[in-house]
Amino acid sequence: MTEINKKLTNLLSKAQKGGGNQRVIAQYKKGKLTARERINILLDDNSFEEIGMLVKSKRVEVGNIDKNIYGDGVVTGYGTINGNNVMVYSQDFTVYGGSLGEEHANKICRIMDMAIKNGMPIIGLNDSGGARIQEGVSSLGGYAEVFQRNVLASGVIPQISAILGPCAGGAVYSPAITDFIFMSDRSSYMFVTGPEVVKTVTHEEVNSEYLGGASTHAKKSGVADFVFDNEIIVLQQIRRLIDFLPNSNQSKFKIKKSDVVFNKTIPSLNSLVPRDKSKPYDMRDLVLKLADSEDFFEVQKDYASNIIIGFLRIDGYTVGLVGNQPINLAGCLDINSSRKAARFVRFCDCFNIPILTLVDVPGFLPGTDQEFNGIIKHGAKLLFAYAEATVPKVTVITRKAYGGAYDVMSSKHLRGDINYAWPTAEIAVMGAEGAAKIIFKKVKENHLKDKIDNYEKNFSNPYVAASRGYIDEVILPSKTRLKVSNAFRVLREKKLKNPWKKHDNIPL
Repeated sequence: MTEINKKLTNLLSKAQKGGGNQRVIAQYKKGKLTARERINILLDDNSFEEIGMLVKSKRVEVGNIDKNIYGDGVVTGYGTINGNNVMVYSQDFTVYGGSLGEEHANKICRIMDMAIKNGMPIIGLNDSGGARIQEGVSSLGGYAEVFQRNVLASGVIPQISAILGPCAGGAVYSPAITDFIFMSDRSSYMFVTGPEVVKTVTHEEVNSEYLGGASTHAKKSGVADFVFDNEIIVLQQIRRLIDFLPNSNQSKFKIKKSDVVFNKTIPSLNSLVPRDKSKPYDMRDLVLKLADSEDFFEVQKDYASNIIIGFLRIDGYTVGLVGNQPINLAGCLDINSSRKAARFVRFCDCFNIPILTLVDVPGFLPGTDQEFNGIIKHGAKLLFAYAEATVPKVTVITRKAYGGAYDVMSSKHLRGDINYAWPTAEIAVMGAEGAAKIIFKKVKENHLKDKIDNYEKNFSNPYVAASRGYIDEVILPSKTRLKVSNAFRVLREKKLKNPWKKHDNIPL
């Protein structure tokens, strides 16, 4: 019996060493951790239970690989993050370069199936050389099996991807389907075709970092939701995100209660909006004042910065935040901000996360670039997302809410539950000057100012909208947290269903 136990111990020890010491050292030289070290940082101490440790590759169609290595290039299993159950897989670059073969894919699929059945978030730590060439088409089939499960899991359980090394070709599509993508700066990259292929086809000379590095995807493409300096911070921030998210679409609310009593009335908000209507202010100042402990977890911070999205807590309950940002493009909606916010609104609706919308929007960004690239359809995505959402929706208009952008930003007409406005709010088809020049275009210049002042007095305020029931209450800015807190409390048991359908047809 002792010999049998010893054999098992030796097998497990060999499996835990991955590709061996030399390859582990090579991983360290690149500034990267091993697959198991990443899991240990991500999960609560001693909570990880591994599945499939002794799996080995069974198929080679071209060339040869060492079949005496266990794990097949990926570590899979389950554990907890701050007590929350999660499933996790971590690709092991020390084994076959983390390449995906048939058994590698089967291990990932197995825990994805478990995650869906048991209502648990799944976290993928990606560090792979791509499809395993030696296994031929079997590796491509493995990718497709993973993609299919990503789609089935979408809207059922939160899916989080961390890119901690190379992610190229077909490997990028699984992270792309997931809900959130984290990247480690200067040590991870994503692209469909690498620099050499780009050079051959288009004659552009680019390196991996410029083509698909973390900075590129955080600022230009919008593919990455979060970028941090190194993978240790990435893993710590995934833990933080999990704290905001429910386990599945069947979970009702995510609560993190605190013994601290947070201010309900915030006098400093009374002076947040400048008297000069053309002067910007930072909407984040309002967001932080509304959040418990001023804790706001912003998503896609460096992309489409004319809109803010992210998670906060109000009275301990997770809330999704969407807010126009006046310090960038005056808070206008454009193609990128519409897509960014629409996807976030839909995520919140999938997982029963209430949505708070802070509005200061002068309209959609004009120009040929926007029109030629489809602002009409892209703007409609945000409208569609708000209109279909059935979660509690609370809206606060701080200043401008003009034209179609007023409608789009969770207005009462799109089933907004409780809509507030500050006294500084201007709810109208357009600004007073532009409106007066159209309505009174035949009036002489010296009389036009009176018309502008008259329009501003009668229409550029929240009271006309309030008189029609489009605004539930005009509130003092200092009472915003109190009002929003009470609104979400009364909406906690909200029940609303859309008409049955196989699925909707959002204007993609």
